[in-house]
Amino acid sequence: MLLKPEFGLVIWMLICFGTVFLILAKFGFPIITKMVEERKNYIQDSLDAAQKANEQLATIKQQSDEILSSAKTEQVKILKEAADTRERIINEAREQAKIAGAKEMEEIKKQIQAEKDQAIRDIRRQVAELSVDVAEKVLRNSLKDPKEQMSMIDRLVDEAMVSKS
Repeated sequence: MLLKPEFGLVIWMLICFGTVFLILAKFGFPIITKMVEERKNYIQDSLDAAQKANEQLATIKQQSDEILSSAKTEQVKILKEAADTRERIINEAREQAKIAGAKEMEEIKKQIQAEKDQAIRDIRRQVAELSVDVAEKVLRNSLKDPKEQMSMIDRLVDEAMVSKS
């Protein structure tokens, strides 16, 4: 069995639907479309902000890469300068050590020469003392006799006269 719709009911339904539609069209749809438009704008602003953030991030990444590259270059430069400075300091220290060594060697040579000269003077003095002691002992033994004393004096005087002439 088929139910037949009543004509009056259909009309009242159309009138109710139309009234609800008009109320919604007048008050509801503008609010809904406004909310949809605001949401659309919010989403678009968010997308624009995200795009801008991505661009800034790319710029920051590029800048950080440039800074990192310059830092590496600077590091290499500083390490090279440090190595050069180290080599220069080592070379200067070697030169100063050579100069100091040469000065010390010269001082040692002078000291050795002075000690050698002093030793030679001491040996000469000792030889002279020994010679005088030996001569004294020889002369004592040979000059015990007065005749020998006179003969020795004459001989020495003669030698002194010959050497002066």
